[in-house]
Amino acid sequence: MRLSRPDVTVRGIKLELSRRTYIMGILNVTPDSFSDGGRFLDKEKAVRHALDMISDGADIVDIGGESTRPGAEEVSVDEECSRVIPIIRELSKKTDAVLSVDTRKPVVAEEALKAGARIVNDVSGLRYDERMASVAKRYGAALILMHMKGTPKNMQTDPQYGDVVKEVARDLSMSVKIAIQAGVSEDSIIVDPGIGFGKSLEHNLEILNRLEELAILGRPICVGTSRKSFIGKVLNVPEPANRLIGTVATCVIAVLKGASILRVHDVKEIRQASLMADAVIKIKAN
Repeated sequence: MRLSRPDVTVRGIKLELSRRTYIMGILNVTPDSFSDGGRFLDKEKAVRHALDMISDGADIVDIGGESTRPGAEEVSVDEECSRVIPIIRELSKKTDAVLSVDTRKPVVAEEALKAGARIVNDVSGLRYDERMASVAKRYGAALILMHMKGTPKNMQTDPQYGDVVKEVARDLSMSVKIAIQAGVSEDSIIVDPGIGFGKSLEHNLEILNRLEELAILGRPICVGTSRKSFIGKVLNVPEPANRLIGTVATCVIAVLKGASILRVHDVKEIRQASLMADAVIKIKAN
């Protein structure tokens, strides 16, 4: 039977996650992201790609101006804003799709929300700057709280856990508590176990295998496995762009294990896969 998947309120709009899986398309406006760095630095190309993803079935477009690949260096607030704000502003004029900003920085988040974003996707889970929660509260934005052990620069330097799923759940529970104490509505919070962020190959596989245990947090689960290196290691596929089949497999598993949102590069293919998984789940529920 399908695990309970709560709906989410996003600046006055309800995402009906209890009905089906939502697809979040990735738009990296960075020169150094692991899969598509540099492809969408040009504003027109970025906007066009976002609209193409929406046409392919993306419910949400997640726009990021700072790479969080392993080893990535931090980007200044001004540089990050210069990359993402013009694109969010332009997209908000052209589409009613939900726009999300992928950032750890409250200043960037606030400018993005002013420009038309409705979700803040904080890969640090409020550990980089707790003031992010106050920004989300002020604008009534939804908040995705992701788990990351360490920082992008050092997270893949021999990450260690006792029980990875229990530790991720514990840390995410703390992040949720910080957000609620800052006044963020609980029904605006989404959690993300942070696959690939401070985890080994075995950690990532174990999180996927036991994803349903995160239901204890009582919040919808966002999962991002798209083209990641653990897929390449399992399948011996070194080039990220060639990891579609492995990505589809991990996304279907995630949906069957209770994921509500899939964060992906290949929107059309993952949308179809998630619809099939949703159809199977509905039959089981009946």
